[in-house]
Amino acid sequence: MPLDYRRFNGPEDSVSYKRFTKGYLKSYDELYKESLDDKGVRKDGRALSEARSLFARTDMVSQAKGSSYVELRKTKVVCSVFDPREIPHQNEFSQLGQIFCEVKFAPFSCPRRRRPHVPDAEEKALSVALRKALEPTVCRHMFPNYQVDVFIYILENDGSCLSAAINAAGLALADAAVPMYDVITSCTVAIVGEKMFVDPTEAEENLATISPSTPINHGIITLSMLSELKQISDFTQVGSMDVECVVKAMDILDKECARLVPLMQKVLVANVLKCFETRKRLEEEANEKEQLLNAKMDEWKKLLKFT
Repeated sequence: MPLDYRRFNGPEDSVSYKRFTKGYLKSYDELYKESLDDKGVRKDGRALSEARSLFARTDMVSQAKGSSYVELRKTKVVCSVFDPREIPHQNEFSQLGQIFCEVKFAPFSCPRRRRPHVPDAEEKALSVALRKALEPTVCRHMFPNYQVDVFIYILENDGSCLSAAINAAGLALADAAVPMYDVITSCTVAIVGEKMFVDPTEAEENLATISPSTPINHGIITLSMLSELKQISDFTQVGSMDVECVVKAMDILDKECARLVPLMQKVLVANVLKCFETRKRLEEEANEKEQLLNAKMDEWKKLLKFT
């Protein structure tokens, strides 16, 4: 694989030092006991139904048409959206525009192993899941035969990276003035038996994906919602769960997605107000420069008359 000599390249493969510690190889029961204390509180002090605080902003990447940054404590995602362009290698006319999504992990983003430079299976799966979630949201009939590029770069992954990427993509698309039916929101829940971890961390997701010896509910569910339209944009399930567990998890995720809508709207409104203030300041500066130029022109005209 060709190397990028413009920056320092780390090793293509490495082994985490945690693999050689005593507590690395733990059983399912030990991991389950460490995830919750006696009072049913998680490691980070949250309750099972409590999500992490969301920090978001737009105009993160100056070169992109629209961009955003979403942070859920140790989960940090940057999204860039670029102008529509013609679909490459397209022979037939397409009535609906397409959305090209690419999700990339930073080499240092995951705590368990170093990410390679080339896209792996997980990145490709996340890219497909992101595209499936965004397609019902965007008014694709308004740009036929064109595609919108959405790039996600995960700086740090501490769980719920897919829902964070979907939220960041929704903000970036709105920042880029791409026509949408509604602002998309997403949330993840990890299911371990009768316990449901809302907005799980990486350790809780790992616990939910481990198949225990007893046949109980276990897995991860990610739900994307158009809350104002009361429509589900995408539903992703990994693991084995019965119908009652899935229905209960969907109710929890529906409420959590609805809770995120005012936060997303607040970020977008703040961005609009910031743009208006910037435009007003630029107009005032332009008027001041124009007045100075007119004063200079008057001085030159007077000098020309005297000469």
